[in-house]
Amino acid sequence: MVSKTDDIPASVPGCNPVMDGAEDGALQATGASVKEPCGCAHSADTAMVNGDAALPEEGELKQEGNCEADGGEDSNEQEVIVIQDTGFTVKIQAPGTEPFDLQVSPQEMVQEIHQVLMDREDTCHRTCFSLQLDGNVLDNFAELKSIEGLQEGSLLKVVEEPYTVREARIHVRHIRDLLKSLDPSDAYNGVDCNSLSFLSIFTDGDLGDSGKRKKKGTELEQIDCTPPEHILPGSKEHPLVPLQPQNKDWKPMQCLKVLTMSGWNPPPGNRKMHGDLMYLYIVTVEERHVSVTASTRGFYLNQSTTYTFNPKPANPSFLSHSLVELLSQISPAFKKNFTSLQKKRVQRHPFERIATPFQVYSWTAPQVDHAMDCVRAEDAYTSRLGYEEHIPGQTRDWNEELQTTRELPRKNLPERLLRERAIFKVHSDFAAAATRGAMAVIDGNVMAINPGEETRMQMFIWNNIFFSLGFDVRDHYRELGGDAAAHAAPTNDLNGVRAYGAVDVEGLYTLGTVVVDYRGYRVTAQSIIPGILEREQEQSVIYGSIDFGKTVVSHGKYLELLDKTSRPLKVQRHKVLNEKEESVELCSSVECKGIIGNDGRHYILDLLRTFPPDLNFLPVDGEELSAESQRQGFPRQHRHRLACLRQELIEAFVEHRYLLFMKMAAMQLMQQKANKDSNKTDMPAISETSEAQADGSVDATQTAAAEGATDNNGPTENSNPTTSQISTESEENSSKPTTNGPVDPAGTRNSECKSPLEGKELEESIPGLAQAKELAETLVSEDGSGIDPKSREVVLNACKAVGSISNTSFDIRFNPDIFSPGVRFPEDAVEDVQKQKQLLKDAAAFLVTCQVPSLVKDCLDHSTLPMDGATLTEALHQRGINVRYLGTVLEFVDKTPAKAQLEHFYRIGIIELITRCAKHIFRTYLQGVELSALSAAVSHFLNCFLSSFPDAVAHLPPDELVSRRKNRKRRNRVPGSGDNTAWASLTPSELWKNIAAEAQSYYHFKIHCESVDQVVEKYGLQKITLLREISVKTGIQILLKEYNFDSRHKPAFTEEDILNIFPVVKHVNPKASDAFHFFQSGQAKVQQGFLKEGCELINEALNLFNNVYGAMHVEICACLRLLARLNYIMGDHPEALSNQQKAVLMSERVLGIEHPNTIQEYMHLALYCFANGQLSTALKLLYRARYLMLMVCGEDHPEMALIDSNIGLVLHGVMEYDLSLRFLENALTINTKYHGARSLKVALSHHLVARMYESKAEFRSALQHEKEGYTIYKNQMGEAHEKTKESSEYLKYLTQQAVALQRTMNEIYKNGSNASIMPLKFTAPSMASILEQLNIINGIIFIPLSQKDLENLKAEVQRRQQLQELGKGEEPAEDGPLELEDKIPVD
Repeated sequence: MVSKTDDIPASVPGCNPVMDGAEDGALQATGASVKEPCGCAHSADTAMVNGDAALPEEGELKQEGNCEADGGEDSNEQEVIVIQDTGFTVKIQAPGTEPFDLQVSPQEMVQEIHQVLMDREDTCHRTCFSLQLDGNVLDNFAELKSIEGLQEGSLLKVVEEPYTVREARIHVRHIRDLLKSLDPSDAYNGVDCNSLSFLSIFTDGDLGDSGKRKKKGTELEQIDCTPPEHILPGSKEHPLVPLQPQNKDWKPMQCLKVLTMSGWNPPPGNRKMHGDLMYLYIVTVEERHVSVTASTRGFYLNQSTTYTFNPKPANPSFLSHSLVELLSQISPAFKKNFTSLQKKRVQRHPFERIATPFQVYSWTAPQVDHAMDCVRAEDAYTSRLGYEEHIPGQTRDWNEELQTTRELPRKNLPERLLRERAIFKVHSDFAAAATRGAMAVIDGNVMAINPGEETRMQMFIWNNIFFSLGFDVRDHYRELGGDAAAHAAPTNDLNGVRAYGAVDVEGLYTLGTVVVDYRGYRVTAQSIIPGILEREQEQSVIYGSIDFGKTVVSHGKYLELLDKTSRPLKVQRHKVLNEKEESVELCSSVECKGIIGNDGRHYILDLLRTFPPDLNFLPVDGEELSAESQRQGFPRQHRHRLACLRQELIEAFVEHRYLLFMKMAAMQLMQQKANKDSNKTDMPAISETSEAQADGSVDATQTAAAEGATDNNGPTENSNPTTSQISTESEENSSKPTTNGPVDPAGTRNSECKSPLEGKELEESIPGLAQAKELAETLVSEDGSGIDPKSREVVLNACKAVGSISNTSFDIRFNPDIFSPGVRFPEDAVEDVQKQKQLLKDAAAFLVTCQVPSLVKDCLDHSTLPMDGATLTEALHQRGINVRYLGTVLEFVDKTPAKAQLEHFYRIGIIELITRCAKHIFRTYLQGVELSALSAAVSHFLNCFLSSFPDAVAHLPPDELVSRRKNRKRRNRVPGSGDNTAWASLTPSELWKNIAAEAQSYYHFKIHCESVDQVVEKYGLQKITLLREISVKTGIQILLKEYNFDSRHKPAFTEEDILNIFPVVKHVNPKASDAFHFFQSGQAKVQQGFLKEGCELINEALNLFNNVYGAMHVEICACLRLLARLNYIMGDHPEALSNQQKAVLMSERVLGIEHPNTIQEYMHLALYCFANGQLSTALKLLYRARYLMLMVCGEDHPEMALIDSNIGLVLHGVMEYDLSLRFLENALTINTKYHGARSLKVALSHHLVARMYESKAEFRSALQHEKEGYTIYKNQMGEAHEKTKESSEYLKYLTQQAVALQRTMNEIYKNGSNASIMPLKFTAPSMASILEQLNIINGIIFIPLSQKDLENLKAEVQRRQQLQELGKGEEPAEDGPLELEDKIPVD
């Protein structure tokens, strides 16, 4: 769609990024030119945007108001034209190969054809060539459409060009990449954005083909279905080794023993003048040692040896343009192995080899041999950051790049795509550079800019990035909590940067910010404002305060810019007093500083107080919190005074208040109607009662809150609250009393698919709401003139009651400076400040009284299913609950009557709480460890934390290196250096005491346990899960082997088991807004039953996502999953399989091989495999999912019931009855525990078990289970319901079978062997019936797509939503579209 110059730093116009070829060339973002079944669009031919069907939709969206202010300015036609250029085919002729065809698109650059050629099996060894059309060399950066004479069928010749030093190095690097292409060591070491993927081991290569190639599912006998012992239900072992099954392809065939730069480099002057560029030293597999010259004409053997330099060509010299051709001539083994290696490389799915946008680290790795590698060695010692040596002018100016990309135009879709892609690319490059720099800083490889000061105070600059450590330098944070505050500030600041970045106001700039935790230190990396280093801070700050509010300045331009953010971020303009008692107007917190850089841009930094303070954790003298907060023990003392509310909470709170506002206006209007002449005194009384009442009915308001916002956006703006904020141009919003919905799309995940119909129902349910809305809207539109005073009074009262800052419309904003120490407000603002204080107390109470219970309620009805620490944290954050409330949440669960049904949630919470406490302790523990003792210290800590061995003794590193002259004191300036062995004295009992103390002081939660074994016993935890959580949180990488945690005789870990320690990185994730709109509209369409339209929209979203993010991204993963589900529902199983396979690969690569998402992707893939007749594959995938699930959270989890039902059904299909029964009965137990014995899920489980017993001819047990199921259906659905009828039919059938069997048995007893035996009907289950059951348990409903049925379905969906609104939704649908799970349609 848009030309792809991903690798070019945004601000460097003429550079030539050839070297990213291995990763980027593998797959163009638009995919048009890759002729393997490409990873982006559907097949090579449709890889161009399949825009035809979807684009008119874009038009409609615009009219519904895609809340883009530019909707009207540019006509849609032009966008459509830009996008709908179709591809054409050219012929390529390379030296020594047959000409071949290549499909290209007009928007592509010539360079993209280069990338494709460098990736193709037969041309991959060429890097230095030009493409010529009729003897004219094509410009690398020209778009194909701009080249004269290039058309369908043109012949492009590949012409070898002379080398330069740069080209020769690129060539050697590329050959080394090809030789390493199957080697996973980069993924284990967490470099170059490589990561692991194991799917192909379970599917034997590519899924799509294997179905056609070897029809596996049909011959049932061949399938070996027995899972390994540890996967069976009830197994007590939890081995670690199967986490990374061994891939046979990874034992690479050796092509060369050594390929390295020669010690004779660089060539002396006289050889330079003969064209020598550099020398290589190579040892072939046959043990032949050769010295190779890279010259301008190519590569040839010279006569040098290790000790004598003789650059003359050897005889024969084998001059070849490519190093591969040279080596193939001198080493037969190289020729053979290189060819087969390339064959294997090309067969791998592109998604297994494309680089991910951000680095993913693996917490386990096998013992990998460390091989010699010239390029790696060279990279380690040049500060090569990504691409410096390929960029004119060396280091990148990160700030310039980050800001220039923001300034790109964004009037129409193609421009926005280009802009978003540039922003995303620069961000991911910056995050990688910052991470590398932060590690270098902590490892002591960077010189400080203030080397004279003590190490904690030092600051660093490396590669145009500024690094500072998370300590309280110069007592800056003394009043706010010292080091604890200095540690929290960077993440708060990052949240601020994220929020302002999402609002995206033109002309307001933030710094590139990355926060890295590494080896116990927190490092903040920031891009550098031009000119800031030459000036003193006092002179450059023209807005805000540098001393927490003692002196404050303001600036008109900043106020104007920040005012545009005040509505979406809910920040109130306010006045504060400066040191001269003058009042100064601000539109942010005082800490937020404005600096105009030498480039004339307006920067804001120090955004740590963008969001208002959290009063539950900020005790203030003389201030009382609400009764509800106090009852739960708030306010509590916290480590620091920077605790603030999350943006998601502010959004939810405002939405909640908006609903209240509407209800109150409605009630007052009703009253006015009822008694027109009533006196106005009782109005306020009403408002109070209604407020109390609304607060009481938390749930009702909760569910309705989302619709309230939706509804108010009305037909003019898109009917989804999220959109009003994502696009920044929505200035027209400010004229409407809308609530701006959550910025972060993740926040709306749960209420995502609201249908536009809901608003209507809401109106009917609250009388007078419609009038209230009209009133509110007219008030705003006409400045309140021309409306009768009574109505105005209604609004005024409602505004007062909900704390709106305006009297004529609903508008809630917060003053972030309230309760900041040192900030003073002018006299005339007293009333306003009082109001704001009340608002903050209300918000704090809202978190405790509404959000925590709603989270627990969602867990009870299984619409939220956390599986591990990360997904639990995400669930808290989506509702705006900070992790510091974890103890509160757990206490709330503990007091819930339905605690048994929340056991999984409680257990995950306890693990999270314990590992977070351990992480806090580990952080300070590591700071005192010198580098040489690191592995010993980490293994000692893990032993104290997890091993049952009571007296874990630290192995101090053996003094292998004792120097003779020990007494010479060396001054070593690495942070945390010095002979520090204090860490070695830690004991298990001391560590667990500290953990309990930390849990009490930080989370206010009591853990009564002295040792790991008591904790495991008391809360039912698994040590392997604790190990995973602590490793992931702290960046530890351990050796993949079985650990004996429970031995009381020797510790579980030795220092050899600790392989690495990785950084834990936090950064901003730029979003693809247009793609996200498409994705949401697609979901909404699917939700309403328009599958085909939904499918087209989601395909379009997929293309746009690919355009912005490249081929790999979490959001693309969600898109593919939904697409696969739609393909499946619409009956296209192979296409579903192919999309889901991509989703699994992507989830493994981008989120991690055992991330809960990956587990779910595996389950979906297994279902589609089964539907495609690949039974053994389906089983392997389900076993893998079960194994991962056991490791991540153990067997006792509602999701496990789903996995087990799936496994049981597939085993039933291959007639492994006894095995199947074990899984199905386990599923029944878990379902009964978590859904309650009366749930429909349990009825279904009973039915499955009954069918199983029927197959085994044990009719009595079958009858027993089916009766249970029947009773549930009867009680829940009534006699007349089809499910109840089905069940009763089945009961009759079972009874007949049982009677027949009994008769036969009696006959045998009576007549002995000559009895006439009636043949019994034993039915082997048909695949279709099994598939039908699988679909039911996975919540997939097939829709017969006749028009009438569609109408019914739509009515049904609406009815169901009504039910849910009234709070009667029996068991709400699980996440994801069309998973109308247990609600069997009632006709």
